[in-house]
Amino acid sequence: MKALVTGASSGIGEEIAKELGKRGYDIILVARNEEKLKDVASKIKTKTRIITMDLSNKENCKKLYEETKNEDIDILINNAGFGVHGKFCDTDLNKEVQMIETNITAVHILMKLYLKDMIKKDRGHILNVASMAAFGPGPLMISYYASKAYVLNLTEAIYEECKDSGIRISCLCPGPVKTTFQDKAGIKKSESAKKYLMDAEEVAKVSYKDFKKGKLIIIPGMKNKLLVIGNKLLPRRISRKIILKTNKK
Repeated sequence: MKALVTGASSGIGEEIAKELGKRGYDIILVARNEEKLKDVASKIKTKTRIITMDLSNKENCKKLYEETKNEDIDILINNAGFGVHGKFCDTDLNKEVQMIETNITAVHILMKLYLKDMIKKDRGHILNVASMAAFGPGPLMISYYASKAYVLNLTEAIYEECKDSGIRISCLCPGPVKTTFQDKAGIKKSESAKKYLMDAEEVAKVSYKDFKKGKLIIIPGMKNKLLVIGNKLLPRRISRKIILKTNKK
């Protein structure tokens, strides 16, 4: 059994890779930072392979597939991604475009290429990592929220196309997690906000349990599930104001 995990150098990607290793999967770890990948690999007892690659370059996505297409991948974890915080007119355009290429284009390309192989075998599982941000508009993190909405909608649609096959498609939508995500996005965490952050290890355990069951949308944590339900019930004009207030903090 073999799994490929993108964005595997830290956070959710690292913890999912470790969780899969505990379950007996050999792991292909993909990220930009080779030293961090080596550190993650040292914590996994099964066979690992490291591929250092920047997936914001779509040609690299195709290159990654060409390098691994004969590895008989059973599980693809599409986790690579990051966020940008700030007013739309103030955020750096180049960084936003790089984020869109990573959060959307890379997920799209890798899902399509590996899914074709899984369809031929009539087996396999793809877990795309989105966010609770996918369920609403995101003032002060506009591009990030929009990118995760794309991932959620893409995953749901492909799930429907594949539901009568041996392939399982899932979308992980975590809330705030204790990772380096906030720092990279330029978000300063208040002490009061830190208590709402889930551990990445806990998110990974929930993810593995639910995607093995074939669950489509995975939202770790009861509080997060209730927030998503509440957001759906609220008028969008009110939802926007609440999210704006939250992102200001």
